[in-house]
Amino acid sequence: MLQAVRHGVVRARTLLAFHVSCSSSNRSAAAIPPVPVVHHPLYSAPHLAPNHRFPMQVFGTIYKQLLQQGIISSSQVYHPQSIPTDTELALVHSPSYLAAFSSGRLDEQRVQRIGFGPATHTQILIDRTKAEVAGTLLTAQLALQHGLAVNTAGGTHHAFADYGSGFCILNDLAYTAHWLIQQGDVERVLIVDLDVHQGDGTAAICAGHSGIFTLSVHSSSNFPARKQQSSLDVGLPDGVTDDDYLAAVAQILPDVLSSFQPQLVLYDAGVDIHEDDELGRLSVSDAGAIIGACCTACWWGPAGT
Repeated sequence: MLQAVRHGVVRARTLLAFHVSCSSSNRSAAAIPPVPVVHHPLYSAPHLAPNHRFPMQVFGTIYKQLLQQGIISSSQVYHPQSIPTDTELALVHSPSYLAAFSSGRLDEQRVQRIGFGPATHTQILIDRTKAEVAGTLLTAQLALQHGLAVNTAGGTHHAFADYGSGFCILNDLAYTAHWLIQQGDVERVLIVDLDVHQGDGTAAICAGHSGIFTLSVHSSSNFPARKQQSSLDVGLPDGVTDDDYLAAVAQILPDVLSSFQPQLVLYDAGVDIHEDDELGRLSVSDAGAIIGACCTACWWGPAGT
């Protein structure tokens, strides 16, 4: 998966969800069924300019390579059957912002801040944005059923309640956490954001919610320039390599899990920590990124039944 993402180099991320169970550590690897994978064809729509910084097509590339390389089979793939309405999205976003976005009438200032240009006004990008939110919610619901699930897109952590930023329009992480708690499916959700950029929108939307803990490990000098306050922020200096990166993650995750005791973990697995990322400012290798993702998953593991 990492090699597929690296074709785009920057801005690609994958969303994983874990259902936490005290019995998970007792399960053998042989007992773990195929992991549900969520995908939607709209994840790679629309086609942006060839030189656009956001590699929209990489999400389709990831999905195709997972199938072609036999890492997953079509039998474990799920597709969102519907997209959230603006009334539902108002759980975390302002109605006026939703109305402007959904009707293609966002003002130029907010369009520029998002970064997709004129495509922001198109119906295909509007549908794509909402499909990504639906995909993350479905991923979390599948994780509650199966212990672990993966979304081939998601992690739109720069979206705030009334504006988007950094190629993020609607915040799928904040919405999913709030929705599941409101529905009574869980009481506590931990959002682990290991993208190279701080999850500023997620931190702002979830601030003050006792049932949501936001953890962001990121480059301290990178975007956004004005950081928000997560439940816990770990800013890393430029040039951090594998050992220091993995040590930083290993130092905090077990304590957060033990103290907050989440029932669900939403893990934003950005690969822009990679040393080849043009804008990442960290120097994590292929091995470091893979080990980091695997260790993060192993701390929780699939839930017992």
